[in-house]
Amino acid sequence: MAAGLLVAGAAAYVFLKIAGGALDDKADEKALTQLWFITFFLAPGFFLPLEQEVGRALSHRLARGQGGLPVVRRSAVLGGSVVLALLLVVFALSPLLVTKQFNDSWLLLVGLILSVVGWSTAHLGRGVLSGSGRFASYGMVFSVDGGIRVLLAVTAAALGVDSVGVFGLLIGLPPMLALAFAARRERGLLFDGPEAPWSEVTSNLGWLLLGSVASAFLVNAGPLAANALSSKSQAELVADFAYLVLVCRIPLFLFQAVQAALLPKLARLASLGAMDEFRAGFRLLILLVAGVGALGVVSTPVVGPIGLRFFTEGTFETRDYLLLSAAAGLYMVTMAFAQAVIALHGHAWVGAGWLIALVAFGVGLFAADDLLLRVELALCCGAAAAAVVFAVALRTRLASGAQPDAASIYEATHDLPLEP
Repeated sequence: MAAGLLVAGAAAYVFLKIAGGALDDKADEKALTQLWFITFFLAPGFFLPLEQEVGRALSHRLARGQGGLPVVRRSAVLGGSVVLALLLVVFALSPLLVTKQFNDSWLLLVGLILSVVGWSTAHLGRGVLSGSGRFASYGMVFSVDGGIRVLLAVTAAALGVDSVGVFGLLIGLPPMLALAFAARRERGLLFDGPEAPWSEVTSNLGWLLLGSVASAFLVNAGPLAANALSSKSQAELVADFAYLVLVCRIPLFLFQAVQAALLPKLARLASLGAMDEFRAGFRLLILLVAGVGALGVVSTPVVGPIGLRFFTEGTFETRDYLLLSAAAGLYMVTMAFAQAVIALHGHAWVGAGWLIALVAFGVGLFAADDLLLRVELALCCGAAAAAVVFAVALRTRLASGAQPDAASIYEATHDLPLEP
C-alpha cells in the first residue's frame, strides 16, 4: 500500500506536468487543475468511507469463514445511491462549473462525471481487496492507476493533443482500468454467505462520511478557494498557485505513504491490549510527524522554487512557501491524531473536529485582503483547529479507558484522505 501510494503520487505530478506542457492556454491549465482538486475532494471525501466499511465488514466475515458477496451487493447499492446524488448535484451546477471552474469546457464536465463513476468503482473494489486480505493487489490499484494516466497523457501529448477536455477525461478513466488490471489474477475473491443487514455496512458510515468529506475538502480547498475569490485577470496566478500547493504538500504525501507502513505495528499493539506500548509508539509517531512538518517548513522556501519550476515559471514570495508548508505540516499532525481517535471509537469526535476545521477555514478567509494570503491563512487555521480538537479527543478517549477492536483499527489504518 505504501509503495502504491508513492508511485501514484509521483505519477500525479508527472501527469500534471505533461498535461500542462501540452496546453497552450494558461486558463486551460487552471481549469484542469480545478478539475483535479475537485475530483480528489469528491473521490476520497464521499467514497473512502464506503471503502473503509466494506473492508471492515469483509475482514470480519473472513475471520469467521463467511462469504462476503451479500456485503458487496449492499455496498454497491449504497455507493450507487451516492453516485446518483452527486451526479444530480453536478448536473444542477453544470453551468456554473463550466463557466467558473472549467474555462467553458463542457468536456471537462464529462471528465468530472467520469471521475465520480470511476473513483466510486475503484474505492468499492479497493474495499473488497483489502477486506479480503489481497493487499498486493490493493496497492497495485494505486500504482497502476497512476501509470495508466501517465502513459495515456504521454500518448496524447506525442500525438499533439492540446484539448484540455481530453486530459480531463484521463483523470477519471484510469481508476476503473487499474482495478480491472489488479483484480484480474484474483481467484475466490468473493463467495456467497449470510444475508447482510444494512447495519453491517453502515455502523459508523455517517460519522466517517462527515469526517471524510470535510477533511478531503480542507486538503484540496486552497486552489478551489483561490479560484472562487479571484478575478478573470488572475487566471495565471490561480493556475500557478495550484502547482505551488502541490509542491508544498509533497512532505504530507510522502509521510502518508510512510505512515501506511507504520500504522500496522501500532494496530497490532492496540489489538493485543498493549496500551502502554501503543501510547509510546503513538508519541513517537507524533514526534516524527512534527519533525517532518518542521523540516518541510524550513526547507520548502529553499527547495520549493526548484520544484515549482517543474511545472511553471511563476514565482511566489517566501511567505507563500512558509504558510503552505506549515498548513501541510499541521494537516499531517491532524491526520495522525484523527486515526488514533478513530481507533479508540471516537468517530463522532473526528466528524465534529473536521467540521470545526471547516468553520475555522471559513473564518481564516477574512483574515487578510491579499488573495493568496487569505487562502494560506485559512488553510493554517483549519488544520490547527482540527489538530487541537483531536488532541483533546485522544486525551479524553484514553482517560476514559477506551479500547480499540479489530473493526476500529481497520477503519483507522485505512483513513488516508489524501489522493494521490
